[in-house]
Amino acid sequence: MASMAGPDHLFNLRNLFYVGAYQAAINNSEIPNLSQEDIVERDCLVHRAYIALGSYQLVISEIDEAAATPLQAVKLLAMYLSSPENKESTIASLREWLADPTVGNNATIRLIAGTIFMHEEDYSEALKHTHSGGTMDLHALNVQIFIKMHRTDYAEKQLRVMQQIDEDHTLSQLASAWLNLAVGGSKIQEAYLIFQDFSEKYPMTSLILNGKAVSCMHMGNFEEAETLLLEALNKDAKDPETLANLVVCSLHVGKSSSRYLNQLKLSHPEHVLVKRIASAEDNFERALQSFA
Repeated sequence: MASMAGPDHLFNLRNLFYVGAYQAAINNSEIPNLSQEDIVERDCLVHRAYIALGSYQLVISEIDEAAATPLQAVKLLAMYLSSPENKESTIASLREWLADPTVGNNATIRLIAGTIFMHEEDYSEALKHTHSGGTMDLHALNVQIFIKMHRTDYAEKQLRVMQQIDEDHTLSQLASAWLNLAVGGSKIQEAYLIFQDFSEKYPMTSLILNGKAVSCMHMGNFEEAETLLLEALNKDAKDPETLANLVVCSLHVGKSSSRYLNQLKLSHPEHVLVKRIASAEDNFERALQSFA
């Protein structure tokens, strides 16, 4: 983080990354007069944007052994996502770093650790490294982890910490929207308004469109949700959340969801919706066999 005294040169870059405008973040990353610390943070954001776009090999090849520790952590995330068959060795390397007192408490390493263990659905291990916070990114990741654990009470406490630091921070707003969607009921409208505000301030991204669409689905507005999701699909035909949300939305508007589901299975076989459907199909097959 830049000090409060001087200008925050990375403010716009961070916000583009947070709202999912990954290519725009990359395109606007040439910023003059950065300190060495800011250069490392800038490079981390750019490489995380490339990871979000699926350019894992680019990140792996660009970050060499001489790169700063935070960049090495980002490279580890690219390695984890690029080759699921080698994830055990990647996680073993991560654990070695976390156990090293000289680098284990680095905020970026803890953020990447939390992200990887959340992917592994090992939420207690993720929280072991993220719970102490220290950055808005870590607090926001804590909110996501608690929501996945169905502990909205803990997520709300974490959100309050973020709001005390900076209520208007993009991550505070995003975390508030995530929590509102998880709580449901009257909170859904508040989530929709946050994503609507983002859509007026930032480039329209898949993340923003999906946020609005999920809000619409919760409110029963499936036609509007479908329109938003098809717009998101035009921006990124392989985005897993767009495809997953289109599967659900299509069922509600009486349309076939098989094409979206097949795309999701092909491009993201590890997605939670693919796993749930496969599990349901297995259970159905077993039930049929028990009657045969």
